[in-house]
Amino acid sequence: MLLTIPTAVTPPWTTMLGFSLLPAIVMIAGAALAVWRAPGPKLRSAILHFAAGVIFSVVAVELLPDIVEHHAPYEVALGFGLGVATMLGLRYFTQRLEKKEESGEAGNAPAPSAGAGALPATSSLPWGLLVAIGIDILIDGLLLGIGFAAGAKEGTLLAIALTIELLSLGLATAIELRQDGHGKGRAVAIVAGTSLMLLVGAGIGTTVLRGATGNLLEIVLSFGLAALLFLVTEKLLTEAHEETETPLLTLAFFVGFLLFLMLGMVA
Repeated sequence: MLLTIPTAVTPPWTTMLGFSLLPAIVMIAGAALAVWRAPGPKLRSAILHFAAGVIFSVVAVELLPDIVEHHAPYEVALGFGLGVATMLGLRYFTQRLEKKEESGEAGNAPAPSAGAGALPATSSLPWGLLVAIGIDILIDGLLLGIGFAAGAKEGTLLAIALTIELLSLGLATAIELRQDGHGKGRAVAIVAGTSLMLLVGAGIGTTVLRGATGNLLEIVLSFGLAALLFLVTEKLLTEAHEETETPLLTLAFFVGFLLFLMLGMVA
């Protein structure tokens, strides 16, 4: 049976491009902030908690009701299963890249000398980390396209949620690059180049998903639902809990959820 999903009010692609630029710019700003004055671990954990609450709110308030409303269990199961399988596969692939890079660096480490201790003049790029981040951002861009496929309101809220997530990611990536010996300008430039993957993902999502209706849209939304839940539970909250949990850090999650719940009700 074909679904009869009402046509969502989908904004023009130029508007979607503008919304996809916002998270990319904020990610670069986060990198610049990190090389100027890196935030403490508790502040970063609070940002991650808040971002997780925001994205979970968008899922629960905007995407999930649209999916459940149309009663298409087979399409939902297919899309959700594809989303989980894709995210698990990407995590496996990126973890293998990172482990291979770490083992290569350990095997090529120079022997200690009298002048040891100073950072090398030029540090090699951490490709495993950058590929993992690039794929993650690409998926974020696709999710943004999925959000706008569901409607202008869903896409706008998701763009704001991803902006908060990428702020934290920009901070963390720049700090990692600085610890590897890269200069301030180089670290920010690398993050800026990586953020372009968001525009690529959003462009793919916008062109491929634009005008999707019926069963295809239900599968796509279910895929996005699984990917966003994976992002919250396996990435944002996992990294947030690396810092000792406190009531205030936990509160940041619920503040993010409540804020976007209310925004979704009044928007």
